[in-house]
Amino acid sequence: MISLDSLFNDLQKTRLHFWTDELKKGLEQRFQDYTHGELNQWLELLQSLPKLTPSSVELKDAVRIGENNDCDDATRNSLQQKLMPLHPWRKGPFELFGLNINTEWRSDWKWDRLLPHIKPLKNRLVLDVGCGNGYHCWRMLGEQAGLVIGIDPSQKFLMQFQVMKHYIGECPVHLLPVGIEYMPDNMGKQGFDTVFSMGVLYHRKSPIEHLQHLRNLLAPGGQLILETLVVDGELHTAFVPPSRYAQMRNVWFLPSTKTLEHWLVRCGFRQVKTVDINQTSLDEQRATEWMTFHSLKDYLDPDDINKTIEGHPAPKRAILVADV
Repeated sequence: MISLDSLFNDLQKTRLHFWTDELKKGLEQRFQDYTHGELNQWLELLQSLPKLTPSSVELKDAVRIGENNDCDDATRNSLQQKLMPLHPWRKGPFELFGLNINTEWRSDWKWDRLLPHIKPLKNRLVLDVGCGNGYHCWRMLGEQAGLVIGIDPSQKFLMQFQVMKHYIGECPVHLLPVGIEYMPDNMGKQGFDTVFSMGVLYHRKSPIEHLQHLRNLLAPGGQLILETLVVDGELHTAFVPPSRYAQMRNVWFLPSTKTLEHWLVRCGFRQVKTVDINQTSLDEQRATEWMTFHSLKDYLDPDDINKTIEGHPAPKRAILVADV
């Protein structure tokens, strides 16, 4: 099983030390509940990765581990064959010893859109809710965050994260295979400095409860970065799909940005601001050799990309920042 000793050691160095015992118990139960048939196979995969040492690690402008000349073509091809079974690779891209992991999402584009609008992450305690394989967690470390914790219940995403950490080595970035329900109800003054929730809110049946929980995870003076699907409209506009949205079953609330700002204020946030609105393009989300399943183009009306296949407005995402 994956060792989390370094996580607990890092927590002990911060004001989050109070959380250590509760987190240990929760994670022990979580790992006991793991039932994925491929988990042992993936753990063996981690142990069988080529023994390579990166000559450089770049996390600020990209996630690039090692250089092309750190290994030969045969080793690089072997690395690719070992990583392909972790398909689908959704968030990225990553470059690993010259191997380009061309993921479904150009997650770096989202990062570039939000970075100019957030408080500097240097030395901050950061939580990334619904982090996927942790791509943005690495970019947060690239901005010199003091400690980054990502949470996402997917075991496969945990394995993708562990591949990167295997080669980067010890660093204050950790991914926990849990949902937000494993987080404390209220951290008060001992909470995080920055909390990210990106691509999560529209999956919640109770979006206000999610926003309240996010607020309770922040220390006074902290900042929330919220990214979610939105629709055009005025205050109090919120679209609830009658069934599927872009073929997704678990989409519940798509508010207008004005409605979302109002929700955040009602939840006690201050300095609420929409900093970016972007309709997802077919260049930003698409199928690749690292994610061969259906992607965005398969979920849009073939005659009008401004509509989903069900006839709803096509995916448009907003980024909001808010303080506590």
